[in-house]
Amino acid sequence: MKDQESFADKLKRIFAKGGALESLYPLYEGAEKFLLTPGSVTRGAPHVRDFMDLKRMMITVVFALIPTVIMALYNTGLQANLALQEMGLTSIAGWRGDLSGLLGIGADPDSILDNTVHGALYFLPVYMLTLIAGGFWEILFASLRKRTISEGFLVTSLLFALILPPDIPWWQVMLGISFGVVIGKEIFGGVGMNVLNPALVGRCFLFFSYPGEITGNTIWVAVDGFTRATPLAQFAEPEFAVLVNWQDAFLGFIPGSMGETSTVACLIGAAILIISQIGSWRIMLSTLIGMAVMAGAFNLLGNIQNPMAQVSPLWHLVIGGFAFGTVYMATDPVSAAHTHGGQVVYGLLIGFLTVLVRVVNPGFVEGIMLAILFANVFAPAIDRIFVSRNIKRRLQRQVSDAKK
Repeated sequence: MKDQESFADKLKRIFAKGGALESLYPLYEGAEKFLLTPGSVTRGAPHVRDFMDLKRMMITVVFALIPTVIMALYNTGLQANLALQEMGLTSIAGWRGDLSGLLGIGADPDSILDNTVHGALYFLPVYMLTLIAGGFWEILFASLRKRTISEGFLVTSLLFALILPPDIPWWQVMLGISFGVVIGKEIFGGVGMNVLNPALVGRCFLFFSYPGEITGNTIWVAVDGFTRATPLAQFAEPEFAVLVNWQDAFLGFIPGSMGETSTVACLIGAAILIISQIGSWRIMLSTLIGMAVMAGAFNLLGNIQNPMAQVSPLWHLVIGGFAFGTVYMATDPVSAAHTHGGQVVYGLLIGFLTVLVRVVNPGFVEGIMLAILFANVFAPAIDRIFVSRNIKRRLQRQVSDAKK
C-alpha cells in the first residue's frame, strides 16, 4: 500500500500545478479518489462527521445495483435465446455469435451460462459506451471548472445503461448519456446542483427524439425480426392477451429494459439502501402507497373503457420500471425532497402520477419516468413548504415561552 501511495505522489507532481499535465489534474484526482482513500478529511466544527463519505455512498449504491445488473445479464440473454428457439434457430448471429463460438457458449435458454454470456454481449458494450461518452463530459467540465471528478457519475452511468433496451443503437447510447450529463447536470453547475435526475433526463431525451428505438414491440428482445410486447404494453392494448404470469413478472423473466424487469432484484437493492441509510424509506413507501391508492381508485370506478384502469396495484408493482424507479431513481439524494414530510408528499406524488400517466395517456404507458422528473421539479417547493412550517412553529413556540 505504501508503494502505491509513493507512486501516486510521484505521479501527482506531473498533474499538479506547474506540472506537464496540469490541465488534466481532475482526471488524475478522480482516479486517485476511486482507487485510494482520500488523503484529507474534515476535522473541525461545524461539519458533521461520520463513517459515510461520497465515495462510500456511491460504492454502496453501485453495490445495491448489483442484483439488477445480474438480472440484466441473465434475462437479456434468456429472452434472446427463447426467441431464437421459437424461431427455430440454434446459434447467435453476427459478431456476438462469433465471440460466443470462441468462448464455447451456445444459445440454450435452459443454460444459465449461455443466457448470462449472451446478455453480457448486449449489456457490457452499452455500459462501456456510457462510461466513455459520459466520462468525457465529466472530465471536460471538471477541467474547465478546475474541480474534482465526482464519483456520482459511476451511479449515473450504470443507471442509464440499466434503463435502456438491449438492442438500442450504440450512437444513441452515447448521445443520450451526453444529453443527460450536460443538460441534466452540468448546466446547473455540476454535482449536487442538478434539479433533475441526469440518467432519466437522458432516457427521456431518447424517448421523445427517437421513439422508434425506445418504444414498440421490436426493441425488447435482442433478436432481429422478432417482436414481443412487454407486459405493460400487453395490458394497455385490448387486443393483446397478457402472456406472462405474475410470478415471472416479479422475478424479472419478462421483456423490458435490461435492468428494470426484476422487482425482487430491486427489493434486494432497496434493503441495502435502507439499511445503509442512503435511500429514503419514506420515499419508497409513500411512492408505493400513492401507486396503490391511485390504482385502487381506478379499479373501483370500473366503468372506464380503458384496460389500464383495471390493472391491480400488484400488477402495477411488477410491470414497467415502477420498482426500479421507486428504489433507485426517486430516492436520488440530490433531486429528491430532503425534509421528512416533504419526502412523503414527494413519494405520494410520484405514485399518483405514475398510475395516472399509465391510464390516461395511451401513447405513453410507462409513467414512472415522467412522474419522477415532474416530482423532481417540485421537490424544492415541497421542501420549502415544510421548512417554512417548521420555522413558523418554532417562532410561535419561542413567543409562547417568552410570555411564560
